[in-house]
Amino acid sequence: VEVKIEVVIPEKERSKEEMSPNGKASPLIYKVNGTARHYHLEEHPIASNPYHNPKDVVEASVCHVKDLENGQMREVDLGCGKALLIKESGEFHAVGHKCPHYGAPLVKGILSKGRVRCPWHGACFNISTGDIEDFPSLDSLPRFQVKIEKEKVYIRASKQALQTQRRTKMMAKCISLSNYNLSSTNVLIIGAGAAGLVCAETLRQEGFSDRIVMCTMDRHLPYDRPKLSKSMDSHPEQIALRPKEFFCTYDIEVLTEMQVVAMDVKSKIAVFKDGFKMEYNKLLIATGNTPKTLSCKGKEIENVFNIRTPEDANRVVKLATSKNVVIVGASFLGMEVAAYLAERAHSVSLVELEHVPFKKFFGERVGRAVMKMFENNRVKFYMQTEVSELREQEGKLKEVVLKSGKVLRADVCVVGVGAVPATGFLKQSGINIDSKGFIVVNKMMQTNIPGVFAAGDAVTFPLALRNNKKVNVPHWQMAHMHGRIAALNMLAHGTEISTVPYLWTAMFGKSIRYAGHGEGFDDVVIQGDLDELKFVAFYTKSDEVVAVASMNYDPIVSKVAEVLAAGRTIRKRDVDAVVFLSFRTGDMSWLTGKGS
Repeated sequence: VEVKIEVVIPEKERSKEEMSPNGKASPLIYKVNGTARHYHLEEHPIASNPYHNPKDVVEASVCHVKDLENGQMREVDLGCGKALLIKESGEFHAVGHKCPHYGAPLVKGILSKGRVRCPWHGACFNISTGDIEDFPSLDSLPRFQVKIEKEKVYIRASKQALQTQRRTKMMAKCISLSNYNLSSTNVLIIGAGAAGLVCAETLRQEGFSDRIVMCTMDRHLPYDRPKLSKSMDSHPEQIALRPKEFFCTYDIEVLTEMQVVAMDVKSKIAVFKDGFKMEYNKLLIATGNTPKTLSCKGKEIENVFNIRTPEDANRVVKLATSKNVVIVGASFLGMEVAAYLAERAHSVSLVELEHVPFKKFFGERVGRAVMKMFENNRVKFYMQTEVSELREQEGKLKEVVLKSGKVLRADVCVVGVGAVPATGFLKQSGINIDSKGFIVVNKMMQTNIPGVFAAGDAVTFPLALRNNKKVNVPHWQMAHMHGRIAALNMLAHGTEISTVPYLWTAMFGKSIRYAGHGEGFDDVVIQGDLDELKFVAFYTKSDEVVAVASMNYDPIVSKVAEVLAAGRTIRKRDVDAVVFLSFRTGDMSWLTGKGS
């Protein structure tokens, strides 16, 4: 038996490329306020052969059809690139072998019910189409056709697809921007982070061809914000989520350095700081958070930073090199900045009110293990205290005075003491805001105002994993999914959010991965060795596992995320009795059993 793989356009995508008799793309029809409008997908010529350039095609022998059992994956090398060959339910599938997000090898990920989940950051891809089903990747995987002939296995694929290992889903374009009033748009997106960008992209992917405007206080196009603390010397163009040409190609307008200061939801008008007003039909609010600042004496002194932009991060690295750094707050941002600067600065001191970093999130035992890792890398902790004063010399920071009486030498201070939702401009709008300032939305990311949606760090939403409890989940992956759900429901799809929260942090070349929502956990069951930083921690509430974290134990977090996404329950007794054996043998099939 032979297996051949060749690149093809999935049925869903191919149907979008079918031409009408006049040679133009067949229009989609979308109703706005009861009025039918016609939207045209971007035109692509149809060819009988998907390989437009024969020189771009490669064919190579891979394996025997019996070499793979059901539920197995294998990387196959074609000489000029690799593909991921999958067998599930007796059928073969082939897609790109790397996650388009950060390049994780998907062969080390989790295969479950028609999709593969990335072992690093949890992105999910459909094995039949390559389409992304959960984030944080923006792009899908290239999909290759599998053919079975005789007893040999061949792959026939586009060299370009093998090399890029990513596929951007087809998108619509705006019919005619020249016909629009500059002060009017169909969709207005306030905020250009992950939620805002994914919302705009999803609208285009679904065939929406009316005007889309994104506005942001930032001076840059959307960028990979987690890298501000994980890779601080990255320049804006290096961490851009999409190049400038992308926004031009798909007619997604981005207004930079534009702040919305008031909303009139009755008239559907956004008022900007400079007095400019814009009418909209549908609105997404994805403004994220605003970092908290210090309230002590001297907080306005030069060289005290909240890291909010690439310029902030770059400036901190430059000023910190071979100098004394004080970081206030053992938050994710504070700890990642401390780890990044430890090898560059003369000294790094970290001030925290709690007695252990990450205690509320990871628990005391994991927090202590992480703290020890930092101390072994020359980071000095000052716990259970806070800053009382910042002192200057010639206008620049010189010392940080703690309430304990300790005085720390400091040339640079980075503040990471948390954030508040950036929703102050909505206070008089009529949009429902809770006591902490978060926008309240339902499972479809809708606010209490028709046509107004909200997404990302600034919202609370019903989390299916925790019996629809209203929660705030300020994770990069979750912001992506919020944006997608909001876009689908702007188009009246009626789609509810059901994703499992997934996050990661990187420090000293090691990553902690985390899935679930552990708020209010009452016990932590740990397997592995905390001293060796090779462990998995299960966070339980009563008898149920509500979250999991691991270091150097991939792909267990992605595995548990897949189980939770399937609606299954992991009991505390499973962790105590079975996990150790599962890790020893590599067999985690118990996690995918029926029921709980």
